[in-house]
Amino acid sequence: MTRLIERYLTPLLLSALLLVASLSLGFGSTPVAVLEGLGGWLQGEPSEAALIIGEIRLPRTLLALIVGAALGLSGAALQGLLRNPLAEPGLVGASQGAALGAATVFYFGVFASLGTLATAVAGLIGAGAALLFMLLLAGSGRPALVIMAGLAISTVAGAALAVVLNFAPNPYAMQELVFWLMGSVSNRGLDSLIVLLPAFIIGSALILSQRRLLAALSLGELVAESMGQSVKKGSRIIVLGTACLVGSAVSVAGAIGFVGLLVPHMLRPFVGHRPERLLIPAALLGAILVCLADIAVRGMPLGRELKLGVLTSLIGAPFFVWLVWRERKRWL
Repeated sequence: MTRLIERYLTPLLLSALLLVASLSLGFGSTPVAVLEGLGGWLQGEPSEAALIIGEIRLPRTLLALIVGAALGLSGAALQGLLRNPLAEPGLVGASQGAALGAATVFYFGVFASLGTLATAVAGLIGAGAALLFMLLLAGSGRPALVIMAGLAISTVAGAALAVVLNFAPNPYAMQELVFWLMGSVSNRGLDSLIVLLPAFIIGSALILSQRRLLAALSLGELVAESMGQSVKKGSRIIVLGTACLVGSAVSVAGAIGFVGLLVPHMLRPFVGHRPERLLIPAALLGAILVCLADIAVRGMPLGRELKLGVLTSLIGAPFFVWLVWRERKRWL
């Protein structure tokens, strides 16, 4: 049964992704014919359906799918690289670096000429800077040193972000940044894909190029080296790919936690616990879960919309506690 599921896992997830995307496009307070709205938007018609689908729901759906895919893929890659089920994409420092970069837009008005893209561009630059410092600090490409350096950079960037919040020039600027950090794909346009999509393609290509290394690492570093795999070089490529994915996702959507931690655990039994086979399914399931979470956020009967990152944290935190408890019992 498990082998049968593994064989058809990717097609099933692709079908589910298309279904969820269709549901996202059709879900909202105003009933709209999806195909009619898409057709009108593509033809440039100024109809209500075309505006709702093309300007509101389509950007939100695409961003949710790509952000979720980025987080799911990076989580699977990191857990395979470190052989640690508790590894999470935020470990490389890109998340805090992106958040600190975005803060410069809110407080110092950098990249003002870019308009709505300013936050995303600054966040991506912040993630890149965090990655550069992390690699310089790690020196070696050994996974343990890379992650320790990533945690150090995350701590420094988090402290700098706290200082920025503490000295906010006015409460409105601080409130705007705090709301952004909670994570959301609402009020973003298709222009955000200009930042997100290239980084997603590059990061995905880097990680997928190291599938043989991930397969070999499941047998240990020494075995991987004996099989002709360069652990040092491959580890850096995976970390670089993860930073591209996480940094771009955070720069556009803010902090959306626990997706990269949760998704690999949901799929691992269905791929024979093979890390190289987990990558593409993890990307697909990550996209599905984030899009479903965004649909749930839109459907909640609250006076103010719950932030997407808050919802994923509420769901993911209990799972993380259970995961730590399970790992603890193994060592008792």
